Amino acid sequence: MAKQKHRISLKDLAQELGVSIATVSRALHSSPEIGKEMQERVKSLAKKLNYRPNPFAQSLRKEAPKVIGVVAPNMVTHYYSAVLDGIEDEARKSGYSVISANTHEDCEAERLAVDNFIDLHVVGIIACLAQSTTDYSHFEEISEMGIPLVFFGRTCLTDRFSSVTANGDEAAQQATQHLIDTGSRRIAFVGGPNHLDMVRRRKHGYLEALRDNKIPVDRTLVVCDNIDYDIAMKNTIGLLQRPDRPDAIVAFNDIITFAAFNAIKQCGLSIPDDVALIGFTDDVHAQYTTPRMSAIEDQSFRMGQVACRLLLGHIQGETLVRKEIVPQKLVIRDTSAKC
Repeated sequence: MAKQKHRISLKDLAQELGVSIATVSRALHSSPEIGKEMQERVKSLAKKLNYRPNPFAQSLRKEAPKVIGVVAPNMVTHYYSAVLDGIEDEARKSGYSVISANTHEDCEAERLAVDNFIDLHVVGIIACLAQSTTDYSHFEEISEMGIPLVFFGRTCLTDRFSSVTANGDEAAQQATQHLIDTGSRRIAFVGGPNHLDMVRRRKHGYLEALRDNKIPVDRTLVVCDNIDYDIAMKNTIGLLQRPDRPDAIVAFNDIITFAAFNAIKQCGLSIPDDVALIGFTDDVHAQYTTPRMSAIEDQSFRMGQVACRLLLGHIQGETLVRKEIVPQKLVIRDTSAKC
């Protein structure tokens, strides 16, 4: 974790230029009372030093609010809402408030959310990457500014920022092994974009189980695409319409899991006798499907708590980059064990 730097204030700009704080403030607001040359000098220095105006300054002059920003890809899913719940629970205990931004899996929305949080002078940020994010420059800027940040779930720049992830590789390996133990041999993996570390971990566990059991890896059974219900439905149906269709599926997350579940039914196949299914999803929904869903369940509330604890430690001066793992739980129900 980069050492937190002093945030540039109006006072800093004023001292650097040898003018009053009032002059700097008026220059930044293009006041006609300030000459064009001085306006340009002030604005140039502000840009150079990465000065960010504080929108709370007028109403909260003595102390900025203790606010944490949370950036997540899809707040409507149970996983992210449960993580947010855990963050809020932990933050509340320490007197912090939480504001959140939903990026809808879009990198540009993620960039805007991060930028807005910086402008709001949040004391720290907790983030999970959008699936379209492959350029991490907006997070590099946070590192350079010394703003505390912790990743959860999907991570990047792990040498700079602490993170909380699940043991997705081990969980996927256990789930695939269960499918093998109950008679499945042509096991497909339906995942998200390959550049996401979460996808790579879960796919690795799946492949390791196949190799451990000396089952040849058929790369055509590994379908990694956008995390989108309709796309996952289309890809799963494509697998199921093959003459050598899979007899089991490991699904990457809740969206893909339920898309695969409905695709199997739409193709007129029986779960689990024709096609067994295990997905990374949550207990709330998995136990209410018919048949009941075998699932790899996240401890998402706990993940939020751990992420917030890490962030609070960095806010208080902790500089060591930490990597925490919150274990997942394999719950066997009705969709995976063949008769």
